[in-house]
Amino acid sequence: MRRFLSTTSPVRLVGRDAHWLEVDQQRIDRFAEATGDHQWIHVDPERAHSGPHGSTIAHGFLTLSLVVPLTSGMIKLVPATMKLNYGLDKVRFVNAVPSGSRVRATAELLAVERTKAGMRIKQNVVVELAGSPRPACVAETLGVFVLGEA
Repeated sequence: MRRFLSTTSPVRLVGRDAHWLEVDQQRIDRFAEATGDHQWIHVDPERAHSGPHGSTIAHGFLTLSLVVPLTSGMIKLVPATMKLNYGLDKVRFVNAVPSGSRVRATAELLAVERTKAGMRIKQNVVVELAGSPRPACVAETLGVFVLGEA
């Protein structure tokens, strides 16, 4: 679901990305390589099988990084030339994401503020875990839509 804002009339929006993204072992292993976090609970399926989750699980920060592709098309500011990550206010890793799981996101626009660069937005993002009543991650994200030359 894509929502559009204008620079003159921001409104309260809620969006849901309808597609599910699979978090497979290959993605987990690539994240471990990129970050240097090779803890067995993430990268050793045999050992993790007898661990607390019965399989390997995604790193919390891998789950958090998926917020970008899961929400990138939800809000577009016209006439912004680009969107930049500005930071996070709150992040909670509520539930483990076992290898092979599917996730998707919902986002609620909490605030819009004009800045020198453009518009700063704050969203509450919930990363849903397929088959679970509890989400995988809940985060308040901050982004800046840059207005003008890219």
